[in-house]
Amino acid sequence: MTTLGDYLTVSGVLFAIGFSGVLLRRNVIIIFMALELMLNAANLSLVAFSRFRLGDDGLPNYNAQVLVFFIITVAAAEVAVGLAIIVALYRARRTTHVEDINSLKF
Repeated sequence: MTTLGDYLTVSGVLFAIGFSGVLLRRNVIIIFMALELMLNAANLSLVAFSRFRLGDDGLPNYNAQVLVFFIITVAAAEVAVGLAIIVALYRARRTTHVEDINSLKF
């Protein structure tokens, strides 16, 4: 049977992969995907805690899973705005590498 520790281990590994992607990569799109991976790792841990925390009646407490829906909604809005900014930067600079984008002015 899968335990809470298993879910938290997978969540920690996913978060570490995302964090290393943010720190080590130079492409804005890859950094953006790594940030989304970090959000999904946090969602996995919230769902795991929600599933394994039983209430007084013996049923799982679903409050954290409701929070996950809000995080997914914010992440979807972040993707829409973030990709629009990345496309605008690419049109202006013809690059998506972080070190080539050194000022906020177009």
